[in-house]
Amino acid sequence: MSEDSSKEREVMMVMRKVLTQIIKDTTPPNRAMKHPLNPSTIEDIRNCLGLISARERELADAAGIPREKPYFVDEQKSAEVVSINTLKSPKKTDS
Repeated sequence: MSEDSSKEREVMMVMRKVLTQIIKDTTPPNRAMKHPLNPSTIEDIRNCLGLISARERELADAAGIPREKPYFVDEQKSAEVVSINTLKSPKKTDS
């Protein structure tokens, strides 16, 4: 990954985090309350997040980084890592 694309990926990540934090900070605690942002602003934020994630995906694909996907904490793992130190060598039998 080049220095430019690495920096761009970092910028995209920070922008995504800032926008999501703004959403968290401005979302009213109750659905009955009116949202302080205009509906057009909310839609613009959604569009920005979509563009950011698309660009992050492009940069990751160009760098050969596998797709990152969210997972649940209680989700069963598809593979289990085993330490080589826990493996025992077969016992030799005397013939």
